[in-house]
Amino acid sequence: MTDLSRVLDHARIAELPNPYFGKVRDCYDLPATADQPARRILISSDRISAFDRILAAIPFKGQVLTQMARFWFDHTADICPNHVLAYPDPNVVIGKHVTILPVEVVVRGYLAGTTSTSVLTQYKKGVRAMYGHVLPDGLRDNQVLAAPIITPTSKAFDGAHDEPLTAEEIVSQGLLTAAQWADVSAKALALFARGQKMAAERGLILVDTKYEFGLDADGNILIADEIHTPDSSRYWIASGYQAAFEAGTRPPSFDKDVIRSWVGARCDPYVDDIPEIPAEIILATSKVYIEAFEAITGQTFVPDLTGATPLDRVRANLKPFFA
Repeated sequence: MTDLSRVLDHARIAELPNPYFGKVRDCYDLPATADQPARRILISSDRISAFDRILAAIPFKGQVLTQMARFWFDHTADICPNHVLAYPDPNVVIGKHVTILPVEVVVRGYLAGTTSTSVLTQYKKGVRAMYGHVLPDGLRDNQVLAAPIITPTSKAFDGAHDEPLTAEEIVSQGLLTAAQWADVSAKALALFARGQKMAAERGLILVDTKYEFGLDADGNILIADEIHTPDSSRYWIASGYQAAFEAGTRPPSFDKDVIRSWVGARCDPYVDDIPEIPAEIILATSKVYIEAFEAITGQTFVPDLTGATPLDRVRANLKPFFA
């Protein structure tokens, strides 16, 4: 049985400079030196977030996400350059310092989702024009769309909520130039097509995903953060999709809908306090992440159990970067 106490619930390390603590990642900015450009340390904790809040800490989730993102970065570098410089720890990426673009790019191939900004949630409210697209009447829950669509939102900082955008609003509000948006859109659709193709080869459906793009010091657009992981993407198991679609039930999945669905069935997660999540749900979610890693990559997941705690191990591996 997984040890529920062996989690990296935070990576607050006082010896590292310029901290920024996100919902899931704890980050530190390393200033430029005479022989090194500015870099960022990104540490994937085991925190799981949904509904714009932290729900729990899931054993080995941070390692799964980091290693799965590594797999996808390696397999998509020909489509879009990424921010990665090194992996000093199973939960850690050293990346180029990038300025994250103020638009979160979500690509969707199906009418699916549970959050307030998902196309399915909006569609079931009667909305047909959304994100600059018009969807036809008569679509059913989890139905494949005629073609993948981009549903961008504002990139929320400091606890703010993401807000839906159209391509026209992105340019007119000065969030991106027309050329930048054209480049980002093309890269996002190409990345999604690669992801869907490789997922299909593994018996999976890549349903939707979010991408975060940024600019490096030279103004180049890079993919940053993570890519095609269970935290940023929804996967279904292809063999179970058709029966679930015909029955009107949720297709079998490799994503955090497991814990989102449990919470959503017991409260309004945008308003109410989150009820205590039982150990069996935590364990089931950890198992889903590990199974997802193995199913998507074709590799066996080997948890790193070195160090007295995961934080001790991370600290040891990052010691060369201490001020």
